[in-house]
Amino acid sequence: MNAPGNFGKVAVLLGGKSAEREISLMSGNGVLKALRAKGVDAHAFDPAERDLFDLKREGFARCFIALHGRGGEDGTVQGALEVLGIPYTGSGVLGSAIGLDKWRCKMIWLAGGLPTPRYRILSVGDAWDEVARDLGLPLIVKPAHEGSTLGLSKVTAVAQLPAAYELAANKYHDLALAEQFIAGPEYTASIVGDVALPLIRIEAPQGNYDYQNKYFTDDTKYLCPCGLPAQKEETLNALALDAYKLAGCSGWGRIDLMLDANGDPWLLEVNTSPGMTSHSLVPMAARAAGISYADLCVKILEGSHVG
Repeated sequence: MNAPGNFGKVAVLLGGKSAEREISLMSGNGVLKALRAKGVDAHAFDPAERDLFDLKREGFARCFIALHGRGGEDGTVQGALEVLGIPYTGSGVLGSAIGLDKWRCKMIWLAGGLPTPRYRILSVGDAWDEVARDLGLPLIVKPAHEGSTLGLSKVTAVAQLPAAYELAANKYHDLALAEQFIAGPEYTASIVGDVALPLIRIEAPQGNYDYQNKYFTDDTKYLCPCGLPAQKEETLNALALDAYKLAGCSGWGRIDLMLDANGDPWLLEVNTSPGMTSHSLVPMAARAAGISYADLCVKILEGSHVG
């Protein structure tokens, strides 16, 4: 691990303008505190309040990206940092863009022969009963370009589809995606560098792992060890690494997946700038692997790159 002083002046990019600003501020402030505790010359930098060109003007040597959602996790900030020649954490432009685009990410996984739930893109003129027949009920409706389960609805009746579509497409100004519901336990695979950390099993109240249960309650249970046989966990982690690499991701990230009633895995989505809050999953998996939160932050920062 590099000596903290070798990193130079580090900007922790946090906040931003996306719907996930609140969570990004929590993540970024946690990272900032941890890096400073390790002796890193780290400073908060909010792109919603500052000009990115200030990073170059003020001599920042690298950036830890703790931004979530559009404008921070979709390749735009990554591209700007490449133009500025400033190394940054996480996936590059391509991997970031694919990661936040659930539709195109699923198409890439399907083309690569990887398992992901069936889906269809929704539009205002759709026949909702046909959607339900095609994918079955219940089903999931969500925005194609948001994270943190924002705008996600579990639909159990055809009559609920218009409201779910309205939430995903109009409130979040996004393309809406309907997806086959997988009835089974949810897991997440955290990846740092090219290593998959121990799997975490997620047990949310009534199986509803929504924004509130993800960040602001203590009712959701996170099991690590996840309870699976070692060989099964290795198989799932290998699948997660394949999915991560096929989507063009690098540096660090997280793959969410579920097991169906037969124990078969289904890939849900990739997160290229995962949360780093007190409830977040990558730090939890790192702890299970014997890596402290502060050491995890330094390890991620070590992997910063340009291009």
